[in-house]
Amino acid sequence: MSLIEKIEQNYLPQHIAIIMDGNGRWAKLKGEDRSFGHKEGVVSVRSVLNAAVLLNLKYLTLYTFSTENWNRPSDEIQALMSLLVMAIQKETPDLMEKNVRLTIIGELSRLPADAATTLQRCIEQTASNTGLTVVLALSYSSRWEITEAVRAISAKVARNELTSEEITETEITKHLTTYPMPDPDLLIRTGGEQRISNFLLWQSAYAELYFADEFWPEFREEELYAAILVYQKRERRFGKISEQL
Repeated sequence: MSLIEKIEQNYLPQHIAIIMDGNGRWAKLKGEDRSFGHKEGVVSVRSVLNAAVLLNLKYLTLYTFSTENWNRPSDEIQALMSLLVMAIQKETPDLMEKNVRLTIIGELSRLPADAATTLQRCIEQTASNTGLTVVLALSYSSRWEITEAVRAISAKVARNELTSEEITETEITKHLTTYPMPDPDLLIRTGGEQRISNFLLWQSAYAELYFADEFWPEFREEELYAAILVYQKRERRFGKISEQL
């Protein structure tokens, strides 16, 4: 029996964010090079996306490539970008069929031209879709994002478009790359590590954290359902006490 049958449909997370970790370590354990792990990781993306569509989730954000990942060996970066282009080209028709919208957050100016063009084409093709929104965090880091928000707000203050008293949490949120999406309810990290690695730091202030032992190539539909079941057992108080809920 699939774990999906145990999930309460009236208490689903609206937004799930995932740190897809462990491709390289998984491949190494199997005696393969890291690119093999990244290729198998694409299969996990497809499986998790299909599960999210089946559950009628609203938002799925995938930490695909961080700004720190640019420090990896150049041959691995090139392989990752080539894989990204091929995966997006292959999956776009399926996204259209499933009514999935694709969007991107991150320092996209650093992406190779072919990757940027392919991604933009898919974003435009899926822009009118009204089902699940899949967000790829590419060349992304939360510190970069918050720094950019501070710069934009400071520029508004300098132009007298905004006063310091008007800089509120809401105003800061409006300058983040995820706006106007809701904050993540559930943040999952695979691969056994227990940290969030500069990912959606502001947005995840009240996210439920779930650390999976499975490497990302091992994380498929049932593993996602297991994470959601754990989420549904937790009491989300947002600073209140149980009796106030």
